[in-house]
Amino acid sequence: MTDEIEDARKNVIKADGAWEIIAKAKSLSVGRGKKIQTFVPDEENKEEILKVCLGRTGNLRAPTARSGKQVYIGFNEEMYRELTA
Repeated sequence: MTDEIEDARKNVIKADGAWEIIAKAKSLSVGRGKKIQTFVPDEENKEEILKVCLGRTGNLRAPTARSGKQVYIGFNEEMYRELTA
């Protein structure tokens, strides 16, 4: 189960706030349709990561979940099965 739940409709997270969340992670999984991209966040790949993690409005994509040092962004059924296992 996730460690933290936050309603993105009430608390919009822009690029700087998104990077604060992502930078603390050991691993990041980003789901987009049937694809899952996995990253190890660091300053060198910050722009690439933010490009896939922010929606067209510039806000952090939903859903976003954090479990321990792992962050999950976007939706992919397989990815969330892993999260709830």
